[in-house]
Amino acid sequence: MKTQRFTITLLLLLLSPLIQADTLFEPEHKVVIQVSTDDARSQNIALNNAVNLQKALGPDNIAIEIVAFGPGLGMLTQQSPVKERVTSLALQNVDFKACGNTMKKVKAQTGFDPELLEGIEVVPAGVLHIIQRQKQGFAYVRP
Repeated sequence: MKTQRFTITLLLLLLSPLIQADTLFEPEHKVVIQVSTDDARSQNIALNNAVNLQKALGPDNIAIEIVAFGPGLGMLTQQSPVKERVTSLALQNVDFKACGNTMKKVKAQTGFDPELLEGIEVVPAGVLHIIQRQKQGFAYVRP
């Protein structure tokens, strides 16, 4: 009986790194892309960067976050000239983050919360989120 327990324990210890690797899968590449301008050309470049990275590395091999703050927040709203692309990329494992500080500022100026596209996550502060991601090993891109 002791031999069986020892064998089972040993097997679990040997297999635990494999089990954890599967459940805690982290892509080899990680990138955070800043959008802080209301210029549709710059916003499209940021979206092109995400598409090109997924094509080059494979969508399962890269985590991509696009963080919008300041004038760039408009990219993630219903009035965005690139809203169809944002919506499409959100369905293709590109994560979009909206700056909570910018959201508060817009509400203070207009009296209304910006109407974000579906699936957009609000982070407390866009710049802080980028800094935190860099500390977590994300590459930083600002088109």
